Amino acid sequence: KQTFPKNVVKEIHNSKILGLRAGSTAHRFIGIWVVVVEGRVFVRSWSLKQRSWYRTFLEDPTGRINLNGREFAIRAIQTRSERLKDAVTEAYRAKYSTPGSLAYVSDMSKGPSRESTTELVPVQIKKAHRSARPRKTST
Repeated sequence: KQTFPKNVVKEIHNSKILGLRAGSTAHRFIGIWVVVVEGRVFVRSWSLKQRSWYRTFLEDPTGRINLNGREFAIRAIQTRSERLKDAVTEAYRAKYSTPGSLAYVSDMSKGPSRESTTELVPVQIKKAHRSARPRKTST
């Protein structure tokens, strides 16, 4: 599994909002809350609406993130591990700890929102192979 470079993970950890575009169709980026657990990037859906990024990822797990003007192709992986889901809950509580944020964190820590825990992993873009130079032939 691919991982983000450490400097990108640190930048994500220090950011309160991450730009996210779910699926392969072009549309605007939306701002979502993001946490880092064990050097891995996780998000959760608060609303779980029918036309949400989470539901889009269930159909098409590709997308992009925007981090301070830089875009990264990503793949969304649904988290099954209860241990990781608990760790993500704690990371949300620590990162979004203002009185106004705690109500949302509480909602996101249980039920369907907790089950929407999604890991974002970078997609390695394969570099184009340089074609061999044509050989000179003697005439």
